[in-house]
Amino acid sequence: MQPNQLADQKHPGLARKRAIVTGAATGIGFAIAKALAAQDVSVVIADLNLEAAQAAAASLGAGHHAVKIDVRERASVQAAFDEALSSFGALDICIANAGVSTMRRAVDLSDDDWDFNMNVNARGVFLTNQVAVRYFIKENKGVIVNTASLAAKIGAPLLAHYSASKFAVVGWTQALARELAQQGIRVNAVCPGFVRTSMQEREILWEAELRGMTPAEVEEDYIRQTPLGRIETPEDVAGVVVFLCSDAARFMTGQALNVTGGVYTT
Repeated sequence: MQPNQLADQKHPGLARKRAIVTGAATGIGFAIAKALAAQDVSVVIADLNLEAAQAAAASLGAGHHAVKIDVRERASVQAAFDEALSSFGALDICIANAGVSTMRRAVDLSDDDWDFNMNVNARGVFLTNQVAVRYFIKENKGVIVNTASLAAKIGAPLLAHYSASKFAVVGWTQALARELAQQGIRVNAVCPGFVRTSMQEREILWEAELRGMTPAEVEEDYIRQTPLGRIETPEDVAGVVVFLCSDAARFMTGQALNVTGGVYTT
C-alpha cells in the first residue's frame, strides 16, 4: 500500500481534533501535518521559518494555521502555543518534531556542535512538551508524539552528540509518559531511520567527506543497511505518527517506535 493510499484510510478518534506540529514547514514535520490534515485534524504548522510555515499551512487548505517558533526559547514556545490556542480554542495533539544535526568525529566536536544539537533536539522537546502538558493537564487528556531517531537506539558514529540528544528524547518520553498516565495523557516517540529529507542530503555530503566516499556510495550504504531495501520517506514516518495520535493506539504510552525499515529491531 502506498503512502497516499494510507492517507485515505480514516483512523478512529482523529476527526475534528486540533494539533500543533513543530518543525513542520518541510520534511518529516510537513509529512506529519499533511497526514493529520487528511484525517480531518486542524493543524498549526510551527516553524522557525514563518514564511515557509505559512506556505505549508496554505497548501493544506482552509482551517490550518502557521506560527513562528524557536523551540530553544521558552517564551517563543509559549507564544506559539498561545497563538495556536487563540486560533483553535483548544489543542488535542502535540507533535514535537523540530530537530537539527551536525556531523563530526567525536574528538573534533566543538562546544557549539554539542550545544546546538542539545538545545534544539533535547531542550526543544522538553520545552514543547512541558508547555503542552501544562495545558493538557487542565483538560485531563492529550496526546504527545516526539520525533527521536534510529540514533536514539544505537550510537551513530560521526553523530555522537546527535545520538546523545536523541537518547535524551527517548528517556524523557518514557519518564513523562509514566508521570502523566493517570491524567489520561499519552506520550510516545518515533525513531526514524535513513529518511530522505534536506537534512539527510546535508548529512550524506558530510559523511562522504568524513569517510572518504562519494555521496552515492554513502546512500548505497544506507540502503544496504536497510532490510526493506530503500531509503525511508517522510510519509513512512507520518503514518506511524498518525496511528499513535489515534484511538487505535489508546493503550500505548511510553513507547519509542522504530520506523527504520528493519535497520534496528530492538
